Amino acid sequence: MTRRNLIRYIRVPQLLVFSTIQPVMFLMLFTFVFGGAIETPGAKYVDYLIPGIIVQTVIFGSIQTGIGLAEDLSKGLIDRFRSLPMDRSAVLAGRAIADTIRNIFVVFLMIIVGFLIGFRFHHGLLNALLAIFLAVVFGFSFSWIAATIGLLVKNVEVAQVAGFIWVFPLVFASSIFVPIETMPRGLKAFAEISPITVTVDTIRALSLTGNVDERVISSLLWSAAIMLAFIPLSVKIYRRKS
Repeated sequence: MTRRNLIRYIRVPQLLVFSTIQPVMFLMLFTFVFGGAIETPGAKYVDYLIPGIIVQTVIFGSIQTGIGLAEDLSKGLIDRFRSLPMDRSAVLAGRAIADTIRNIFVVFLMIIVGFLIGFRFHHGLLNALLAIFLAVVFGFSFSWIAATIGLLVKNVEVAQVAGFIWVFPLVFASSIFVPIETMPRGLKAFAEISPITVTVDTIRALSLTGNVDERVISSLLWSAAIMLAFIPLSVKIYRRKS
C-alpha cells in the first residue's frame, strides 16, 4: 500500500510540486513581508520561523492522508482492497507512511530554502536530526486524525474542507509565527498547552540553544497520545465501512 501511494506521486508529479509551493510561499511571505514587524528577542526571525514552518508543513501535508482515502473511497478502490488477503489497517497505514515519506522530502526542501535565506541549525547535526525526527513523527500522528476525517466524509471536496477547517486555527493559535506572549490572555493560555506549540518550541530549542530537556519527551508524548487515540478509531471506522 505504501509503494502504491508513492508511485502515484511519481505518475502525478503535480501533487508533489504543489505540496511544496505552499510552504515556500508561507516562508517567503513571513520572512520578507512580516518578518521586519515581528520581534523575536535573542534570535533572527528566520531562525525563529523555520522550526515553525517545518511543523506547519508536516501538519498540512498530513491532511493529504484524509483526502487520499476519501478519493479512494469515492472511486471504489477500497472495495477492491477488501478482496485482498491483508489486514484492514494496511490500507490506512500504507497511506499514512507514504504521506510521511513525502513530508520528509518537503521538510528537507524547506531546510534547504531556509539555508539559502539565512537559517542555520546552531548546535550540530545530531540536534538537527532530532528536530527533524520530532517533526516527522508529529506529522505522522496528524495523518491518523486526517485518516479518521477522510473516512467519515462522503467525497474529496468535503475532505479538503474538513481537513483544513480545524487545522488553521490550531496552526495560527500557536508559536509557529509569533511569540505567544503577544497574544491575548485566553488565547495565550490555549497556545501554551497546544501540542503544536510544544513541538515547535522543542524544535526551536534544539535549533537555537541545543537544549535537550523534558520538552522532547512532551513532544513525543503528544504524538503518542494522538496516535493512541486515532489509530484504533480510524481502523474501527474503516472496518465498519467494510
